[in-house]
Amino acid sequence: MSKLTASTSLVTAGLLLSTLSACNMMNNSAPVEPVQSTTSQYEYDLTPLLQAQANSQEPLDNSAQFTPSKHHKTLVNYVEQMALDLVDTMQTELDVSIAVTSFVDLDASLNNSSQLGNQLSESFIHQLQKFGYGIVDFKTTDYIAVNARGDFVFSRDIEQLADKHIASHVLSGTLIYRSSGVEVNARIIDISSKRVIASSNKTLPYYVLNNADIHLQRASIN
Repeated sequence: MSKLTASTSLVTAGLLLSTLSACNMMNNSAPVEPVQSTTSQYEYDLTPLLQAQANSQEPLDNSAQFTPSKHHKTLVNYVEQMALDLVDTMQTELDVSIAVTSFVDLDASLNNSSQLGNQLSESFIHQLQKFGYGIVDFKTTDYIAVNARGDFVFSRDIEQLADKHIASHVLSGTLIYRSSGVEVNARIIDISSKRVIASSNKTLPYYVLNNADIHLQRASIN
């Protein structure tokens, strides 16, 4: 009888241990409640985006010049656009005679030009003449000089040029050297009244000038 009681006690103890183990396993395998986040599912960390936006607002280095790998722009293209601006803003009839002079650096003397300043004047002669305006070439002498070097009709010697009033208007302008290019301000002026009757403004990128082998060294114009 004592043996039966001992066996019963062992069985009861075993069942109790099994029950406790099962309960412990159920507690361990119970799903963990998710922690409620204070951030909505539609809210994101905007710190990287704000930082990128702040970086994009930093001032650009003016010394860095944009140079495209390929382009088809030439100095003539810009002069054509400026000539069209002049024609669009022209406040006079076609029956005018326009003298075209060198474009000068915007400095204290307004008496310095360069290859660019002279090239612009030469190009404007052709462009305005295409639009039907009368162009006067005041550098033409009254005779043709023939010598061993060639035959010449142009001169910058004022004594060899006509002293009569041969133009009613003059086209000229100024050059301003910016970080990205040369700003050209062109205007047509009535010589008698000094009134500006047409104007245009363009910036010539340095990569266009370099491609055209335009030198910007200043040369004094007498």
